[in-house]
This record gives sequence, structure tokens and C-alpha cells, in this order.
Amino acid sequence: MVLSNYTKEFRYNLRLASPVMLGMLGHTFVSFVDNVMVGQLGAAELAAVSLGNSFIFIAMSLGIGFSTAITPLVAEADTENDFDKGKSVFKHGLFLCTVLGLVLFVLLLFAKPLMYIMDQPKEVVDLAIPYLDLVAFSLVPLIVFQAFKQFSDGLSLTKYPMYATIVANLLNVAINYVLIFGKLGFPEMGIVGAAVGTLVSRFVMVAYLWWLLAKREKSKAYVTNLKFFTLSKQPIKKLTNLGLPSALQMFFEVGIFTAAIWLSGTLGANAQAANQIALNLSSMTFMVATGLSVAAMIRVGNQKGLKDYSALKRIAESIFMVGFIFAVLFALLFVVFHEFLPTMYVDLDDPVNRVDTTEVVTIAATLLLAAAVFQITDSLQVIALGALRGLQDVKIPTVITFISYWVIGFPICYYLGKEEMYGSFGIWIGLIVGLSVAAIMLFIRFHLLTEKLISKTSN
Repeated sequence: MVLSNYTKEFRYNLRLASPVMLGMLGHTFVSFVDNVMVGQLGAAELAAVSLGNSFIFIAMSLGIGFSTAITPLVAEADTENDFDKGKSVFKHGLFLCTVLGLVLFVLLLFAKPLMYIMDQPKEVVDLAIPYLDLVAFSLVPLIVFQAFKQFSDGLSLTKYPMYATIVANLLNVAINYVLIFGKLGFPEMGIVGAAVGTLVSRFVMVAYLWWLLAKREKSKAYVTNLKFFTLSKQPIKKLTNLGLPSALQMFFEVGIFTAAIWLSGTLGANAQAANQIALNLSSMTFMVATGLSVAAMIRVGNQKGLKDYSALKRIAESIFMVGFIFAVLFALLFVVFHEFLPTMYVDLDDPVNRVDTTEVVTIAATLLLAAAVFQITDSLQVIALGALRGLQDVKIPTVITFISYWVIGFPICYYLGKEEMYGSFGIWIGLIVGLSVAAIMLFIRFHLLTEKLISKTSN
């Protein structure tokens, strides 16, 4: 192995991935700002946002996971210079994502009563219900945005979704500040104000991304003059065959992190708030790996269109290397600053909540040490999933993710997460094991598939 064959790809990989990273980090940064602002209201309010978002994340995982089917198909059509194929993929993908967003919104409304039978603190549930109502509706524009984003990524126009995300995030922060705390003459709405900011900003995000793509020469013809309800069976079948397994992959992963939120809720509001802090910080680092996963999906999809499988494997492995470097840096960051980082989320000067606040910070600091451990395997598994999606291989990876997270990881979370065992830290031990098993199995799957393709073309 000549290292330069891999490192020479780093610059292009990062150029492609960095707008996606920044856009995804923007989403997570807004969540960070939401949590910091809401955290000033108290541990119960922070736990309520955590509980409400746990339902949102499950639904969001299905919508975002499904939309990823658009990217490799558009990337392949772009490489083949097949405009009609690319536009068909986008139009049918947009239609399916719109329908899916509406369905998920309705399902969330019906799921709200589950909060009362999940052994969660009552004051947390009472705060979470009105928050969930508004954020659930924001799923519709979010999943429509994902259709545009995945299409744009497939054309390697990764910076435009980033621009739309930045604009929406700035708007979200401004609305949150005004409505959470009742500034500039507006009513003080608490966590419901955060939900309003999320809803408004997501509608703006969709409109702005469409406007950007409609101005760009390469994408204008794709996103204008859409005959939205003139549909064909074959593209819907193709997108569904790729999208449903991809949705389940993300659902299984997000599901186990959501289960961690619910399990921590059985330990009390403080444990749940600490879990939210650790998850929020971990999700920010995870967005870098997610950006690299999208780059892997695009570049593997391009090379699949060219049928250059040796280059495909080499390029994917170069992305794995970049991901590993970032993961090590983030792990070191969490270890060094594990006691400081949680203090950004709480008001240490509040004498009324001082005891609760101190406990939240102590638990979160311990959880960040666990988060440092799984940085590497978490990065590897999501990049491997992106590469496999680029190959349009989704069914076996879906089985792998289910086994890793739910057959292996969740039972460990449940057993070790009991109060008489290791509590919150035990839950995170289960997460580490599940992510590690997934990373190893997915990497082996990618290696075997690419070796088979190379062997077949060389004979």
C-alpha cells in the first residue's frame, strides 16, 4: 500500500464533505443553542426538550434515511450524463419525501400519549407535550428539504444546502432568543418558543434552497417545471427499494440512542438532562463523520457509474482514513475537556437549582468519557454505510445494523443501565458495544463486496 495513493484524495474528499459537515453541524449547533438557552430555565425544561426530541429523532431518522436513496442514483445519472434519469429520480424522490413527511407528522400526533406510560417524570412530560406538537409539524418541511439536499449532494453541489442551513439556523437562534425569554416585547414562551423557531426556520430553509438551486445553471432544469403528480411505477419502486432499507438503518441507530434517552429518564430528570448534554455534544462530532459519509456515497456512486471499482475502493478507504483522524482528535477533546463542556449547558450561579445542576454536570462529564471511546467506531460505521449506499447495497447492511444495535447493544444498555448497576454510564457502555459491532461488520461487508467487484472486472 502506497500511502500517497490515499492521501492525494484527502483534499477533494474534504472539499466535497466540508459543506455537508458545516450544514449538519449547523443543525446540531442550533440544537446546542436550544439546549443552552432552555438549560437556563432548569433541568426539567432541558429534560422535556430531550424527551420531545426523542420522538422527533425517531421520525426524522426514517425521513432522512429514506431520502438518502436519492443521492447515489443522482450521482450515477450525473456521471452517465443522463439528465432525464436524474430529473426522474429527483421528482419521484421529492414526491415520496413529501408524502412521508406528512405521514410521520400524523403518526407523531397519535404517539404523544405514549409519554405518559413510559415511566418518565410527570413534570417533564407536561412540558414536552406542547413542544412536540409544533416540532412534529416541522418534520414536513425538514423531510422535503432533505429531498432537495440529497439531490443537490448527488450533483456534487454540496455547498447550497449548507447555505440554506446557515440562513435557517441564524433565523432559528434569533426567534428562540426572542420567544424563549420574551425579549423585544414578545411573550415569554419557554420551550414552546424554541419549537416555534424550529418550525419557522425549516420552512425558510426549504424555500431558500429551492431558490438557490433554481438560479444555478447545473440544477435549474431539474428543480423547475416539475410535473409533480405525473409519476411512473419504476422510479418509485427503485427509490423505495433503496430508501426503505436506508430508512431502517438510520431508524435502528437513532432508535438505540432514543432508547438511551428513555432509559435515562427512568433514572430521573437530572440523569436525563445529563444524557441530553452528552448526546448533543456527541452529535456535533458525529456530523463531521456524516459529512464524510455523504462524500463516500457521492464518490462511490460516481465510480460505480464509471465501473472503476479499484478506484472506488481506494477512494472509499481514503475517506475512512480522514474519518479516523477526525475521530481521534474529537476523542482527545472529550477526554481533556469532559468536566468543562457540560458547564456550558447550565446556570451554575442559580442558587435554587444548585444541587440538581451539580449532579447534571457530574453525570454528563462521566458520559463524555464514554463518548470519547466510541468516536472511532461511530465514525467508521457511518462512513461504511455511506460507501455501501453508494454501491446501492442496502439490504444486508440493514440486517447488520439491526443485529448490532438491538440484538447486541440494547440488551447491554438495559441491563447495565439499571440504577443498581451502572446507571447512565451503563447505558453508554451498551451504545459503545453496539456501535463497535456495527463498524466492524459494515467495514468487512464493504471490503468483501469491493474485492468481488474488482475480481469480476479483472477476469
